[in-house]
Amino acid sequence: MAQQAIELILVRHLGSRMAVPVFVVNAVGDMVYYNGPAGDVLGRPFDEINPMRFEDWTTAFRPSTDGRPVEVEAIPLVRALHSSMPVHSTLEIVGADGVGRTISVTAFPLVSPTGETLGAVAMFWETKAG
Repeated sequence: MAQQAIELILVRHLGSRMAVPVFVVNAVGDMVYYNGPAGDVLGRPFDEINPMRFEDWTTAFRPSTDGRPVEVEAIPLVRALHSSMPVHSTLEIVGADGVGRTISVTAFPLVSPTGETLGAVAMFWETKAG
């Protein structure tokens, strides 16, 4: 794996100790980490999936809203990464275990002291549908 910015390393370290599911992407949107609680919601632990390219993770969990597929650019983590603004939304996913879940997602960008986008983080949790 390519060397990561120290901020991404620190977020991964923090995420590994958080009780809430955490999903981290780098500056180009490739998934570089998610924690144990995220693995529970996503249907597979991170060490069984490992880092995924942007093109793969944005479709792997089949995000949808009201049964309609969500465009890649509308996924909260992608929106936060590309807009450099925090985003909150609710959507449905299908985990790697085949189980459909409704999740609430809060995503925010990670930026360097000079304003360079380094990646983004999503914290999410399973909610009840309806």
